[in-house]
Amino acid sequence: MRRSGIVLTLVALMVVVSPAFAQAVTGWNTIGSDNARPLDESQGLATIVRPSGTTIRYTGISTVPYDLSSKGWNHVGDPGSAQGYYVEPYQRDDRGAKLFRVQAPDGTWANYQHALEPWEANNNSFAAVSPDGRWMVAGEWGTMDRLLVHPMPGTAFTDPSKNLPYASAVRLDHAVRDVQGCDFATPTRLFCASDDPEGALFGATKPLLQVDLVAAVSGSDVTGHVTSLGQLPLQSGCSGNFEVEGIDFDERDATLRVVVMSPSICIAFDSKTWRFRQ
Repeated sequence: MRRSGIVLTLVALMVVVSPAFAQAVTGWNTIGSDNARPLDESQGLATIVRPSGTTIRYTGISTVPYDLSSKGWNHVGDPGSAQGYYVEPYQRDDRGAKLFRVQAPDGTWANYQHALEPWEANNNSFAAVSPDGRWMVAGEWGTMDRLLVHPMPGTAFTDPSKNLPYASAVRLDHAVRDVQGCDFATPTRLFCASDDPEGALFGATKPLLQVDLVAAVSGSDVTGHVTSLGQLPLQSGCSGNFEVEGIDFDERDATLRVVVMSPSICIAFDSKTWRFRQ
């Protein structure tokens, strides 16, 4: 009996942690997962494609540079990349400026600040770069019917000494909640990871969202049609509150990656970056 109980326990644990048993999101197959470290892989990720090579770069609480944290920018969100440019979004606890830290394809860094509009939330959850590298979509926390559009710092806006302006909005036809990351798959389609803990908006908590634009982002507002593709995988050896984090669409092989942090003490050893492919 004792041996049988051990076997049953092991089987149960395998069901909990095995990617093969992960629930599917509509239109995507779960192809696996990788461990996500809580200190340096807990906020998001971006695929950076350059002539020198391709890398996947993560952000986490330990990746915030000291020179930024010492000046008040103490939180980094989900980064974005296109055309070899890489951008990290930073926020602070007061209503001071948001900051976008940009690395050019040659490896040089520059910091761009955006002074908040009177109506703008101070959260700076993510940065998604349009495929042409000309525009950047940023996100706020809470229940929102918009995404914010800026000229891409480093390409369309090149003076770090000046305020990075707000350009336009993606006007969503359905409210979203607690979006932690978005990334472009095409010029008119984004995928977004929502940490919505309630589930009332789409009938499921923690959904993967698809946003289809009526036109590519620009200096004018554009409408985005929001579709929920279902709940992202919530699997761990611990029970409790998962946290859905950043998202990345890898243009090399059309792999979608989403970071999901595990509850309680399991955050340290079985948090995952899930991999999907259509």
